[in-house]
Amino acid sequence: MSAGLLGLLDDVAAIAKLAAASVDDVGMAAGRATAKAAGVVVDDTAVTPQYVHGVAAERELPIVKKIARGSIRNKLLFILPAALVLSQWAPWLLTPILMLGGTYLAFEGAEKIWGRLRGHEDHDVPAAVAGEEAEKTLVAGAVRTDLILSAEIMVIALNEVADEGFWSRLAILLVVAVAITVVVYGVVGLIVKMDDVGLVLSQRRSSFSQRLGRGLVAGMPKLLAIISVVGTVAMLWVGGHILLVGVDELGWHAPYELVHHTEEAIAHAIPGVGGVLAWLFNTLCSAIVGVLVGAVVVAVMHVLPFGPGKGHGAEHDVEHDIEAASTADDHRPPTET
Repeated sequence: MSAGLLGLLDDVAAIAKLAAASVDDVGMAAGRATAKAAGVVVDDTAVTPQYVHGVAAERELPIVKKIARGSIRNKLLFILPAALVLSQWAPWLLTPILMLGGTYLAFEGAEKIWGRLRGHEDHDVPAAVAGEEAEKTLVAGAVRTDLILSAEIMVIALNEVADEGFWSRLAILLVVAVAITVVVYGVVGLIVKMDDVGLVLSQRRSSFSQRLGRGLVAGMPKLLAIISVVGTVAMLWVGGHILLVGVDELGWHAPYELVHHTEEAIAHAIPGVGGVLAWLFNTLCSAIVGVLVGAVVVAVMHVLPFGPGKGHGAEHDVEHDIEAASTADDHRPPTET
């Protein structure tokens, strides 16, 4: 009896060790996959704060929380199941889907540039002032953009663990999805509330705390404006890179090979900083591709007469003309009878 019990305990201990080893393997694989996707994670972190730039202070964290909930929903309910199913039965579809996402990112970035050139900003009016519907629209736009970036992150992570079994892949991608969402939106939350931290510090007795607090309060709007620009560039960069790699995987090798060979030549030709310069070259080429593709889509959507956005623009112009005419009538001096 005691021998049987000891044997059972040995089996339980062996199972526990195996489970612990599996957990360690999942953790290591998730860490490796997350590190591989680090570039896109940085882009996601840079893109998101622009959606709360100009938002009333009391609505910043609630909006970030809504976007974070949308992000985790994107990853767990849509991207993860789709990625696992496609990788299992139709891996050839992953590249075209990613390229569609890259095209959307390029369009988003180019549209923001077009809006700035025309003098129209998307988020000039705080969502809390513009109304609840405006806040919903802002969050929906951020979640849509997050969907593309999250898809890129998850597919990169999936490629890193493609040799694992189905259940191991599932566990690893779950860890990646939750960890990345917590990191990205935790950092975003800190960024958008640093001015409030500065305000608290500026009210303390310590002169150093007061100087630091005033510096944070004065500097955070400028930092958020810079992050907004970085976010736009990141959309173009990531979108262009997805398209550049995608066309190579689909059989058109010339564009990617040209960039890749030049990148390698730069890396080997300049000791020390060659790697950094090579990365910058790749990034610049990806951004140029993003600008070109995004500009074409913007032209189709907003500029050319057959674009789907043309009717909406015409309707807006008519409403503006009617409003202007009405205002002119209100200020016209009365005629003598």
